[in-house]
Amino acid sequence: MTSRVFLVSPAMSVSLRQARFDDGAPIEESGARRARSAAGSLPPAGRVLASPSVRCRETAVALGLNALAALELAGLDAGRWRGRTLDEVGAAAPEAVARWLGDPDAAPHGGESVRELCGRIARWLAGIADTDGPTLAVVEPEVVRAAVVHALDLPVTAFWRLDVPPLTATELSGRAGRWNLRLGRPPTAPEAD
Repeated sequence: MTSRVFLVSPAMSVSLRQARFDDGAPIEESGARRARSAAGSLPPAGRVLASPSVRCRETAVALGLNALAALELAGLDAGRWRGRTLDEVGAAAPEAVARWLGDPDAAPHGGESVRELCGRIARWLAGIADTDGPTLAVVEPEVVRAAVVHALDLPVTAFWRLDVPPLTATELSGRAGRWNLRLGRPPTAPEAD
């Protein structure tokens, strides 16, 4: 049986625009408009899920989806860096940021390491691999990165080399533990933000 997973990144928010570790900010009105215009363009799914963040839940609603919050699909736990911008943290603790960006096992913020996130998402993918019907999930960009790292059996160090634009769909399909990937297809033609 072939499994299909569609991962949709959230619409633009102030936090995404500022490279701010998730602070619970809502999506921007322009992002909500883009998501509403894409409503109905995503493939039907047997399961519709969302990361528990505000921006993922709001994006799901704007897309017209009745998504269940899935804690296992939460974004990277940034610990005490939550709510701060990467520039702020880099100015205050440049060695810690360099270690975090260069070592997938590092979690100088006291939260989750990139390797831990990738492992969590790999376990989630393994758990849904043999379920009937497609799964659609609105998830944080780092969850998409972790899924792609797992799907392609990439080294965890490739995590930071993957860009996930707002409001794009990444499709995984697979069977018997082997995944194929279709990257970054917008649900509809993108508007300028």
